[in-house]
Amino acid sequence: MCGICGIVYKEKNRRVDPALVTAMTEAIRHRGPDDSGQFIRDNVGLGHRRLSIVDLKLGHQPMSDLSEKHWITYNGEVYNHTDLRTELLDKGYRYRTNCDTESIIHAFAEYGPAALHRLRGMYAFAIYDTTNDSLFLARDRLGIKPLYYVDTAEFFAFASEIKALLKVPGITPTLNRSALAQILALKYTSDDSTLFAGIRKLEPAHYLELKNGVVSIARYWDCNAITVNEDITEAEATTRIRELFDESVRLRLMADVPLGMFLSGGLDSTIIAVRMAKMVEQRISTFSVAFAEREANELKYARLAAKHADADQHEVTMSTADFFDLLPRMIYHEDEPIAHPSSVALHKVSQLAAKHVKVVLTGEGSDELFGGYERYYQTLYNLHAARVIPKSLRRGVLRPLLDALPYKFPLRNKAVRTTAYLDADLQTIFLDNYSTFSRQRLLNLLQGSNWSDIDALSVYSSVNAHTDNAGYRDLLPRLLYTDIKTYLVELLMKQDQMSMAASIESRVPFLDHQLVEFAFSLPDRLKIKRFATKRILRMAFGQQIPAEILHRPKEGFPVPIKRWFAGEYHDSVRSLIMADDSFCGNEFDRNQISQYFDLHRAGKYNYSDQIWTLLNLELWHKIFIAGADPASLRIASP
Repeated sequence: MCGICGIVYKEKNRRVDPALVTAMTEAIRHRGPDDSGQFIRDNVGLGHRRLSIVDLKLGHQPMSDLSEKHWITYNGEVYNHTDLRTELLDKGYRYRTNCDTESIIHAFAEYGPAALHRLRGMYAFAIYDTTNDSLFLARDRLGIKPLYYVDTAEFFAFASEIKALLKVPGITPTLNRSALAQILALKYTSDDSTLFAGIRKLEPAHYLELKNGVVSIARYWDCNAITVNEDITEAEATTRIRELFDESVRLRLMADVPLGMFLSGGLDSTIIAVRMAKMVEQRISTFSVAFAEREANELKYARLAAKHADADQHEVTMSTADFFDLLPRMIYHEDEPIAHPSSVALHKVSQLAAKHVKVVLTGEGSDELFGGYERYYQTLYNLHAARVIPKSLRRGVLRPLLDALPYKFPLRNKAVRTTAYLDADLQTIFLDNYSTFSRQRLLNLLQGSNWSDIDALSVYSSVNAHTDNAGYRDLLPRLLYTDIKTYLVELLMKQDQMSMAASIESRVPFLDHQLVEFAFSLPDRLKIKRFATKRILRMAFGQQIPAEILHRPKEGFPVPIKRWFAGEYHDSVRSLIMADDSFCGNEFDRNQISQYFDLHRAGKYNYSDQIWTLLNLELWHKIFIAGADPASLRIASP
């Protein structure tokens, strides 16, 4: 696992300054503290920071083939590289190392962009072809590894993290106003934009070519319109799931350094633990994190899973002060506002793991493949129920009645998220219902002439485009496909940047592309039935999992921000967001923000999600736009 960067000036006679490449690589030193390197040829410069995982002695990058026609800077792991190596040796290619890096270079030389179809793993890389003076960039199918770029009339630049691009003269950190509504509503951008004007992300399963100063981008893989096998039996499906998953885990044990895994005590991480434990000779190392608050401490489940897998369990408990002390620095590492409070805890457990291992396996992706989130069956039932609730009854009777009930009235808060209250369309039920700032809340927040150019009502247009492109008849696979293209990409960035900030590599066995393709071929009945989620996983591995974990309802990693924002950190967070010189306090409707704080502290409504998003946006603006040192930003403790 590494950090990559580079720049190409479009004037051929303008030479790249080695000091610039050094500055870019130093900005992402945490991604690769073991080694650094650069390749410079006239107007082209490539940089690399290395975290040594495979072939520790000979893996220096940027790396070339023997002819020095192709130069690569690469971040990731290609797990089938030994098979590729055999194939390419038979074709006459010669190797100097045991690294997967060389197999990528030779495969590209042999097959061009079609080489991507032969790669099985996670990757973001750039290859400079000296024979035709072109640059080729690619990102893995699911977006496990990040890759950002800037294309101007003067230069093209790329990097694993945005902060490296900000070292390039001519790139000034500026708020991308058109992306702000997405960040507020979804906490991420669902297209190739970022919160920085002019800085884009290469989307998953895409490659980019720069030739003669012109950029072209193409998609090379997708999981849309896969044929659903309605005739597959439960026995056939469970057998194939076990085969594919075991193969995926086995491939991801490839390393010349110690490995471990993050263990939450949920279904997904427990499955990884028990299967991984069967494949290695020594006891596996597991790592867990929790908060001192009782409602945010699930270590009993992690301990149960670790005991069941006979693992060497390591734990860390995070204090409230730790959380808020780390937050500004984690926003710096994330490059954009942090979507999930659990990201801070993820970095804390990454720090713990880094004392013992260099590689961890994690459980991301299972929910999006097999229907693990409650919002999937809730959406299905809501839209079904809407057929029997007349619009006149909803708007004329049920909605006014529910509005009149106190916030804490039993079932009131659940009812207002159903089609007894909400309009029965997908944007309302699936997006507004689970967004931080719904379209109406955005309109309220962005009042005034400052944001007259922002169309809050179209905030979901990119998400809708993915849903429309899914190519499936039934709604569930369309929802899963949409989340894989949007929500999952944000989760993977959280996983990558929080772990790489501690200089460890994370691998995601649920996201092997062959497993992904098989999952989309399964009928809905094997994923969700009534309120039972991830049925096929439970059937495939249920006998290997403690019953207490197997039958647990799905829960996200608990972080007690609701308590903090209503209690001890209410005043300090409010003062930061509403300060006279604050971005949020000056740009958004202050009365709306004040209402969030007042109602939340009074216990009349849970606005912790909205306050969290505004807090992160405020800190992000101070760090990246105003230029504040993250270490100087203190959220005062009570």
